[in-house]
Amino acid sequence: MMRVDYSFSRIAKYIFLGYLCVSVVYILHRFYDPNSQKGHTVTPRNPAGHLSQLPMAKTPRPHNWPNSEEPVEQQYLFSKLFSESMQPTNLIPYYYKMDPAPPKKEITVATLITSDRFHVFEKLVRNYKGPISVALHVSDDNRKDGILDRLAQMYETNPLMKQYVDVHLIVDKYERQFNYWRNVARFFSRTDYFLLLDIDFYLCTDFRKNLDSYPELMERLEAGQAAIVLPAFEYNVLDEGRDAAVFPKTKEDLLELVQDERIDMFHKSWQRGHGSTNYTNWYQSEEPYMVTDYNYSYEPYVIVKKDGVPWCNERFIGYGGNKAACLYEIYLSGVEYWILPNDYIIHQNHDYPLTTRKIERNLNKKIYENFREEACFRYFRNMVASGAWGTPKGENLRRECTKSVASFQKVVDEFQP
Repeated sequence: MMRVDYSFSRIAKYIFLGYLCVSVVYILHRFYDPNSQKGHTVTPRNPAGHLSQLPMAKTPRPHNWPNSEEPVEQQYLFSKLFSESMQPTNLIPYYYKMDPAPPKKEITVATLITSDRFHVFEKLVRNYKGPISVALHVSDDNRKDGILDRLAQMYETNPLMKQYVDVHLIVDKYERQFNYWRNVARFFSRTDYFLLLDIDFYLCTDFRKNLDSYPELMERLEAGQAAIVLPAFEYNVLDEGRDAAVFPKTKEDLLELVQDERIDMFHKSWQRGHGSTNYTNWYQSEEPYMVTDYNYSYEPYVIVKKDGVPWCNERFIGYGGNKAACLYEIYLSGVEYWILPNDYIIHQNHDYPLTTRKIERNLNKKIYENFREEACFRYFRNMVASGAWGTPKGENLRRECTKSVASFQKVVDEFQP
């Protein structure tokens, strides 16, 4: 009986020692594994939780300036690059990085997402099969790790993600900094052109192929003189527009739905938002045409040259005025808007947070009024200094600011000798 008790006690002792060793290893892992730490620091992981071998940024790297002995830390540099955004913010460019790099003359879709739009994002990747630069915002809270695990699983299980997508991770506590996110997606895109697109829009046609039919328009795009508009539509019944699989793939099929009053211009209740596209003209058009009735609320989805247009102003937080401000500065800088005659996008309908939208739009309305006046005077001074004020490049500025800013003409008259 004594021998049995002695053997049992030895077994129990070994079990206890084994448990103790496992516990120590686990605790050390939790303290020293960067993936287990909370706060701003985020290290990419694969679904198994180990450091991924994929080509992506793992730690911030200092930037070495020519003729300078002092390196600049990456996050400090970003704080200046995106200085009008809410700070502090943690930005990790190329959290996931496409391989191989895209051809320089391609058109990158520059867009932004949050985790609730992952399913729509996957549809974009499968449908476009071209370069995508996406800014992913993740709130810095206890849901962060789960969201990044979902992203890792999506990346590992979808070969198109590895082939076509650059993901730029933004971790902070500030929601709906849409223009900051847009600028990140554009800044880290790797082609000469990009399409400024909201994630909920479905690309119904092969606009890249169709653009080959308009060499003169492409020359204007290359010269930084044109922004190319994809007309935007949406289903009139909310539930009918949720499934992109049934969206029309040709202009002919689209026009049938327009005639049946099932589809109309995007947000038709707010004509100023997309009305300058002139949908009546588009229904009959067979050639690209230029926007001739611009207004400062116009906010189309456009293809532009990456280094040829102004950046989106980051002072706008939340809904209202943010994208219109992007397009406003592009217009004032002298860029013309041209409409493609056979290509279009359709909104994938979803529910909106109506109360939040109403509050934020009221706040941004006043900001946009001040912004427009400031932009007019800034671009006026710029064009006078550069000699472009009296040229065709200054036509948009002269027309729009004289019309919409009360004191603009008086200042122009007083400033010029």
